[in-house]
Amino acid sequence: MGNITENGKRKTENRHLVVGLGNPGPQYAWTRHNLGFMVTAALAEDWGIPLTRSTLGATWGQGRVGGKTVVLAQPATYMNLSGRAVTRLLAYFKLTPATLVVVHDDLDVPLGRLKIVERGGPGGHRGVLSIINALDTEEFLRVKLGIGRPPPKMPGENFVLSPFAREEEETVAALVERAAQAVDCLVREGLKAAQNRFHGARE
Repeated sequence: MGNITENGKRKTENRHLVVGLGNPGPQYAWTRHNLGFMVTAALAEDWGIPLTRSTLGATWGQGRVGGKTVVLAQPATYMNLSGRAVTRLLAYFKLTPATLVVVHDDLDVPLGRLKIVERGGPGGHRGVLSIINALDTEEFLRVKLGIGRPPPKMPGENFVLSPFAREEEETVAALVERAAQAVDCLVREGLKAAQNRFHGARE
């Protein structure tokens, strides 16, 4: 792949597509499945990149972060069709999957923690599965935001669409802020710096 140097290490990209996953509509705004949207909304404010464009199957904006071009986006489709918007955005901006950063919730990561990984399967996440299928590759960066496991006897699909509890609000707010910082570090300094500083940590 074009994003790997001769010694097998990932190049630092000068352009990024940062996509937060979620479901459109106010009824989903505070649900666990919409953590990706929450983080991209925070980044839009932090970076001064308002999400004002509504084309290519997404709401998006473009700007500069640390001397690099960044497209920040939220798919306008439901979660299981996220790959459509990602494919169109990559094609429109002439980007490769190597430039893609997907921010999403994860059942296998404890609530309040995050993981930053280079590749891997969908782990049961339908949005990530849609992107993998659309791009025909697992080789893109993910920032996984922990929501923990559902209560006994509660199906995972119901849990991810349920709102956060009142007692979880502070933890979620801290996670969104930390995840935004992790993505900012990832864009500015690269994968290893972001992993060393944010991977698995919880303050």
